[in-house]
Amino acid sequence: MTEPPAYLRVAQDLRRQIEDGLLPAGERLPSRARLAEEYGVGSNVAVAAVRVLMAEGLVYGRAGSGVYVRGPAALRRMLRSWHDGRLSGTPYVLDLPDHGAGRREGSSTTVAAPPGIAERLGLAAGAQVVRSAYVFWTGSDRSMVSTSWEPLELTGGTPVALPEAGPLAGRGVVARMAYIGLPVDRAVEAVVARTASAEEAGLLEIAAGSVVEALERTYYSGDRAVETADIVVAAGRYQLVYEFPVGS
Repeated sequence: MTEPPAYLRVAQDLRRQIEDGLLPAGERLPSRARLAEEYGVGSNVAVAAVRVLMAEGLVYGRAGSGVYVRGPAALRRMLRSWHDGRLSGTPYVLDLPDHGAGRREGSSTTVAAPPGIAERLGLAAGAQVVRSAYVFWTGSDRSMVSTSWEPLELTGGTPVALPEAGPLAGRGVVARMAYIGLPVDRAVEAVVARTASAEEAGLLEIAAGSVVEALERTYYSGDRAVETADIVVAAGRYQLVYEFPVGS
């Protein structure tokens, strides 16, 4: 198994010290030179490790003074619900005073499905799909990025071909597919923790290499996949909470 990059190993050890109280809230972190010496790494590695902790909200900088421990921050709970009306197409973060504070920005285009996406949707290689890329905000924070793909053979020529246009503009996949006679009755979602890509880090305004929760979701109508999406959430900020019905 490949070892994580040196800066992540340094960040992991510093994180452990903060969580264990060895570096209490308010204490100044060792200087870049001191960290580099202690861990036997270059100064750039030490800087990158501290940036990871900053992105996670564990430390903060004071101009002209240094970097100080803030302490472990309480994770905000992000609800992921089967009930489309609960989400209305945006993240639903439970600890906000106003649940309507979420918003999103994005764009859609028609592209040939990449091989992995074609397989997830049960399409022939190169089939046309509508690709939609979004950035979600919760309050002033960028909370989530999402890229979704829908088969154009299902939605092409219908009023819901573009997620942000037509009579159901801005509504979720469940409502839009029901509108064209494709009731969504099943969703499959797989979650893995990994490091953010440079693009994801930039979109979420976190340090490159920060840990994220990556979700691969596919909606089905019967046996037909009607949408698949890749969703990325900053792991240091949010706890994913799942709500689903339980039958008798």
